[in-house]
Amino acid sequence: MKLSSRPPAGSVKIMGGQLYRGATATSAGALEANPGLLIKNGRIAALGPDALTQAADETLMAENCIVSPGFLDLCCNLREPGNSQKGNMSSETRAAAHGGFTSVCAAPDTSPVNDSGAVTNLIRDIAASRALVRVLPIGAVTRGLKGELLSDMAGLQKAGCVALGNASRGLSNARVLRRCMSYAQTFGLTLMFSPENQALAADGYAHDGLVTTRLGLLGIPEVAETTAVMEMILLAEETGVRLHLSQLSCARSVDMLAEARQRGIQVTADVAMHQLAFTEDALSGFDSRFHVRPPLRSESDRKALVAGVRDGVIDAIVSQHQPHESAAKQAPLAASEPGLSSIEVVLSLGLERVAANELSLPQLLRALTAGPAAVLGQSAASNAGLSAGAVADLCIFNPDQSWSPGPGTLVSAGGNGPVLERSMPGVVCYTLVAGHKAWPSLLP
Repeated sequence: MKLSSRPPAGSVKIMGGQLYRGATATSAGALEANPGLLIKNGRIAALGPDALTQAADETLMAENCIVSPGFLDLCCNLREPGNSQKGNMSSETRAAAHGGFTSVCAAPDTSPVNDSGAVTNLIRDIAASRALVRVLPIGAVTRGLKGELLSDMAGLQKAGCVALGNASRGLSNARVLRRCMSYAQTFGLTLMFSPENQALAADGYAHDGLVTTRLGLLGIPEVAETTAVMEMILLAEETGVRLHLSQLSCARSVDMLAEARQRGIQVTADVAMHQLAFTEDALSGFDSRFHVRPPLRSESDRKALVAGVRDGVIDAIVSQHQPHESAAKQAPLAASEPGLSSIEVVLSLGLERVAANELSLPQLLRALTAGPAAVLGQSAASNAGLSAGAVADLCIFNPDQSWSPGPGTLVSAGGNGPVLERSMPGVVCYTLVAGHKAWPSLLP
């Protein structure tokens, strides 16, 4: 049943397991025993002993599970409108719910591009009728994502865009970037940019390192990202805009981000989960699934990105979900389309980092809930933490159970998952959106 057609939520009591209430100002938060959580009318009515004494229409037992705020994805390609051969609003929000996500930011590179209030309203209308989780549109900062003429920022904001960006496309020059930032600052908008100097990246499609040298691939040097990061930070400092750097991939970028924050610049950042789990070695067998942008880099870069999440320098982990039809990945590596169908395995890949002692479980959950919620502010309040009165967007998962991603278990229309037919930790038992079950889904 879709968000728009649901009747008012009944009361639900969640018993047992552990609670993750959310991050605090000084720490990633902590897990605590769950003495009871009561949901009424789509909101958390009581936590603790008060929840035990009240009756409910349904009781969910959460033994051995973690009860967390629903996850928030700052970068998700839902493939609608347009690109129906790759997926649609129904299939990809169902995949999001399977992954424990209750809110996803819809990337602007749809067809047509989301560069006007009319397209934003179209996306919201489709989401209202077909989506299983909340869809938060990201507007295109330039018309047609062409990087030259500014879009109607005020119109996009009024229509419901929570931020603006240029997807993975670059801007034509620094003058356009500076103008974008100045206008966005005027309207109080957050800008999300994937930092890449396109002249330096040129025709590359893999990390410019040992693997590209051995296989004869065209590389993208780290400096293609780091020069763009520095340029954006300096212009953000001058204009005062809220800047969010999307999908960092280099160790040096993390260092520059930390230095900028120490100077008081309003800059946040995220990293795709696959950058924390894989390196350039994934391309050793010419496996086109791992043709992603930015490219998978070295082990030292991966470790620096993990440390950035652990220390809170990087605010959020995203899926960078990009489902593709099989033909898009069957071409030779250079001609294949970049991206992974990844939103259903984000939690499991993160739990593997926890098992490897690279992250604690609260640090992982902070980067999936309170961290990205802080980037968006009030529009993502339901993902920030668990408290009485909050909207009941929850993920209930068992970190000790395992599953095997594959055709029989994945629900995304994309078959280009990063992990197939391998046992992985972490099973999402329930995803609740305003108290309603989005997962397990009622859809066939």
